Amino acid sequence: MAGESPVPVQGGAHVAVVTAPIDVAALIARVQDDGVGAIATFLGTVREHNDGRAVTGIDYEAYEPMASRELERVATEVTERWPGVRVAVEHRVGTLRVRDASVAIACAHARRAPAMDAMRHCIEELKVRVPIWKREHYADGTREWVDPTRPAVTA
Repeated sequence: MAGESPVPVQGGAHVAVVTAPIDVAALIARVQDDGVGAIATFLGTVREHNDGRAVTGIDYEAYEPMASRELERVATEVTERWPGVRVAVEHRVGTLRVRDASVAIACAHARRAPAMDAMRHCIEELKVRVPIWKREHYADGTREWVDPTRPAVTA
C-alpha cells in the first residue's frame, strides 16, 4: 500500500504517493513563500470518456518505493534546471471515480515563466518515468490497463 509520508527531496521539494484524496490547497501552501510571485498548478482528474469509451473510474497502482524515488528524481531535476523553483507533487493510488484528482503539481517561483516551465516538465516526465499504472473501468463492465505514454484517440 502506498505511504502517506512525503519523500525528502533536494531543494525542499515535496513528493508523495498517497491513498487519500489530494488536498490541493495544502499542496499550494507547501510551495508558497514571501518571494513567490507565481504558482503554476496542474491537476489531473479522472474523466468520463477515454478513446471513445465511457469511463466510470480508474484503479491506479504503483510500486511505491520506486515511484517515490522516481518522483524525487523528477523534482530534483526541476529544482536544478530552474533554480529557485519550489515543487510539490502528489499522485494518488487506489480506486478513483470520475472527477477525482489523480495527480497534483504545484511549482512556484518569483516569475511565471520558470514556474510554468517547471510544472509542464514535471508532469511530462512523471507520465513517462514514474511506475504508476492505471486500469480504466468502462460503463460496459470491462476493465483495461492503459498505457499513459500512448497518445489519446481524438474524435
